[in-house]
Amino acid sequence: MKAYVHALARQLFDFESDESWGDIWHFRLVELFLIGYTLDYVWSWGAYIQTNISEVMLPLGLAQYIDVSFMFDHNVALWNAGLITLMLGLGLFRAWRPAYGIALLFFHFQYVARYSLGEISHGSNLVGMGILLLGIAHLLYTGASERRRFMWGSLYFFIGLGYTSAAVCKMIGTGLYWPDGHHLMMWISERKVDVLSKFGAFDPNILQELVLGDYRWGTLILLFGLLAEAGSFLMWFRKFRYYIVMLVVSMHFGIVVSMNIFFEASTYFLILIGLPWNVILDAGRRRVQGMLNKGVSSPGKQSWA
Repeated sequence: MKAYVHALARQLFDFESDESWGDIWHFRLVELFLIGYTLDYVWSWGAYIQTNISEVMLPLGLAQYIDVSFMFDHNVALWNAGLITLMLGLGLFRAWRPAYGIALLFFHFQYVARYSLGEISHGSNLVGMGILLLGIAHLLYTGASERRRFMWGSLYFFIGLGYTSAAVCKMIGTGLYWPDGHHLMMWISERKVDVLSKFGAFDPNILQELVLGDYRWGTLILLFGLLAEAGSFLMWFRKFRYYIVMLVVSMHFGIVVSMNIFFEASTYFLILIGLPWNVILDAGRRRVQGMLNKGVSSPGKQSWA
């Protein structure tokens, strides 16, 4: 068992391997993505909290133990958004190691205050997990490379575990009949009511018409989604990683087409970590360097140096 754990750790973290320029900047793009979405969430939530929420209806997280009604008055939520912005800046520029962890704590207060009316956000949970892992990485490691390796491995581990757990929960809740196409027919019909109430019209696309016309199309779609989720743990292994992540992205696009529900942050983040952007960045850098070197060495041409 110990050998399997060590083998999995090598697949996820691989602290001994060398990093390229593309690896470093791929990580920075992930970090900037998490920071950008966090800022978007906390400032939009802050404005919403101040104008729309005056009472806790559903205590979430720390709100089960702490009265968060203090977040509803005197622009506290906006001040909190400002503190989160400051902490994220300190973390980004490596000015204070605990900064990301403190940002996560304030982010959590903003989250439980915003969704104290009963609605729960999905994408912000993934973003919050990313900030949590950044905080842990900066507290556990002092070396930049070790932090990046820990972050990558932890992201793939928990995202894979989360999606596979979702498949298991579906099977526990509904059993082997979860992929029954009649379920998708019912969900599309329910979604139709939501769209009608919001926009006044519902125009089904080709895929929705196929499902509503023959439940077997719905069965195929749900079966694909269930298998994609169930196999998500395979992203723990480098050999399958990019294929599995893009399968999950395909599942999200299927949700968009069939249900008109777009998990924006989750989908974009999976695309960011699911494609070999490090290889693309390295290839682009080599191409630019080759062009620059060619310009310098070619006689009769103006040097770019």
